[in-house]
Amino acid sequence: MEKVALLVGNDINNISSGNSWSELLDGLTTYLSIDVDFPHDKPFPLAYEEIFFKTIKHTSYKEDDIKRYVAEHVNRIESSNIHHLICNLGVKNILTTNYDLSLESVNSSAIKDITNKGYIKETKYSLFRKHEQDKTTFWHIHGSSTEPRSITLGYEHYSGYLQNIRNYVVSGTKDTYKNKTFKPLLLRMRDKEVENHSWLDLFFTVDIHIFGLALDFVETELWWLLTYREKTKFLKKSLKSPITNVIHYYIPEEFVATSKTKMDLLNSLGVIVIPIEGYSTNKQNYYESVIASISSQLQIK
Repeated sequence: MEKVALLVGNDINNISSGNSWSELLDGLTTYLSIDVDFPHDKPFPLAYEEIFFKTIKHTSYKEDDIKRYVAEHVNRIESSNIHHLICNLGVKNILTTNYDLSLESVNSSAIKDITNKGYIKETKYSLFRKHEQDKTTFWHIHGSSTEPRSITLGYEHYSGYLQNIRNYVVSGTKDTYKNKTFKPLLLRMRDKEVENHSWLDLFFTVDIHIFGLALDFVETELWWLLTYREKTKFLKKSLKSPITNVIHYYIPEEFVATSKTKMDLLNSLGVIVIPIEGYSTNKQNYYESVIASISSQLQIK
């Protein structure tokens, strides 16, 4: 499965109680002894900055304490049958926005020994962050609980991350890293020099199946990547875009009508949207259906 990758979001963890984002936030604000409202119209990256400033202004806690709490909370998430089914698909590269190690723990109980095997050892950002286990590489694109400082939460962190992503993809990384300079990704693709050092290489070169991810508009780096990827097909005529991979997005059938704005945007960006029934009835069965759909497509290829 070299030419396929998965992008897995946090909703696969919500099958078991106690793992939801809202429960984490309730526990976090209680731990910090601060009061923060989370209405639907408050984007979380900015809500996090509110948490941060209330914390450092009114308590003795620091940002490292916030991120360590998040890391410790997600480390309690255990693998479910869905995690096992995902890993048993035989896909070599699994990208995830999750911080926890529940996917890695499917085939190993020694998750305490898991370390970042990225080509470049980052502490804050996660262009290269990966864990290797057996024949599977797990790319934690929003950071990992193994390095709490890497956990991407706030507006400033998202913005800095996007800046680094854009440099890696568009302009290259001259003088950015001590032991490696990367040319713009499209040039590397054209010259067949892509070595999959980063999950960004995969996003432009292999078919991606996205599920368990709401893909909210606050996920700025993912929306930027989808937009840039599609624009290169029309605005880079002189370069002749080498992008031929396909991106699939799985969504509960019952959410399609209420997500028209997102559906229209995804369709305009060339993403294949695949509605799957049963989410509201049985979330476990829904994800089994998603994985079965992906499996059938892999067998066809």
